[in-house]
Amino acid sequence: MTRSRHTARQRPSRGAGESEGRTSESRAERKSRTRQALLDATMELVAERSFGSISLREVARGAGIVPTAFYRHFASMEDLGVTLVEDSMRVLRRTLREGRRDLAARQALPTAQNSLAILLRHVHDNEAQFRFLVREQHGGIAEIRRAIDTELRLFSRELAIDLSRLPDLAQWSPEDLELAAELIVTIMLTAVADLLDNEYRGQEAEREIVARTERQLVMVFLGMGQWRVSPE
Repeated sequence: MTRSRHTARQRPSRGAGESEGRTSESRAERKSRTRQALLDATMELVAERSFGSISLREVARGAGIVPTAFYRHFASMEDLGVTLVEDSMRVLRRTLREGRRDLAARQALPTAQNSLAILLRHVHDNEAQFRFLVREQHGGIAEIRRAIDTELRLFSRELAIDLSRLPDLAQWSPEDLELAAELIVTIMLTAVADLLDNEYRGQEAEREIVARTERQLVMVFLGMGQWRVSPE
């Protein structure tokens, strides 16, 4: 009897531990959902407004939480803005990386055109994010500008690594490769900004933007073909 009572006393202890584990997991899930709700609410607010014009109270109200609960998820509004930048650019970098797969086995120009097509599709699918990035790249919040600049440098470095795999560019210095990559990224970002600014003009405007951007890329790659690496 004593052993049976002892066993019975132990069972609730195991059940309580399991319940605590489930509660902890549920808490983490709720926190993740609330964090995402804050990001989503912010993205809705910045669709037509600058990030600097929105308030923490507006964001919290959009996410359905009290303002003080905001700080359980982000240290500040600037921290929230930087997270928006990183999340938006991370998805785009991964998408473009897929588009440049096996670069060494293809010509550079078709690969650039493929990346441009992927970029424009991504803009259509995530228009609010790109409006936010284009607007804030030269906006008033220093932390967000720096975050965008950092992400763009990562873009350029990844593209420079891919360009180095082309046989014709194998002798280029890392500095020259990165300069060429920065130029390509700048051309593509200009296309994004033009596309967003002229969206109301319809498909004909988009075709013009794409055609002009492809011509610019042709000029860049023709110039790269004529570039002579300086002897060290």
